[in-house]
Amino acid sequence: MRNGLFTAIWGFVVWLFATLFFRLFGEYVLFPPRSNAFVISTILLLIGTAAVLWGVTQAYRRFDRSKDAPLKFGVIGTIIGLALDTFSISFHPVVFPQLDEARVIAFTAWLSFACALYLFIPFMIQQKIARTR
Repeated sequence: MRNGLFTAIWGFVVWLFATLFFRLFGEYVLFPPRSNAFVISTILLLIGTAAVLWGVTQAYRRFDRSKDAPLKFGVIGTIIGLALDTFSISFHPVVFPQLDEARVIAFTAWLSFACALYLFIPFMIQQKIARTR
């Protein structure tokens, strides 16, 4: 239980960081889906997200030395993030007061792909570890 709680705390911190980022900078980095900047900004956000998730997963591995630590982090972190994002999207006028409806849709598009990255990147790291053993 202690180890699962530790992983859940890491997942919560990742969710909190992402939520605070979009609360502070969302109006500057998210664009309505039909705008010219939507695709470019979303791709850049996802590249940044992938880099952060790679780094955070590597940092998590320093604390959790178990065999499947990256996979555990990816699955538990995604569960925590999706559960909390249910509320942040449902109550977006409170959580993201500066975002209009179109930007909330852009945030949701980013979020969907970011969750896939949250599962895929730890899986890639796990595969890399397995190959080196």
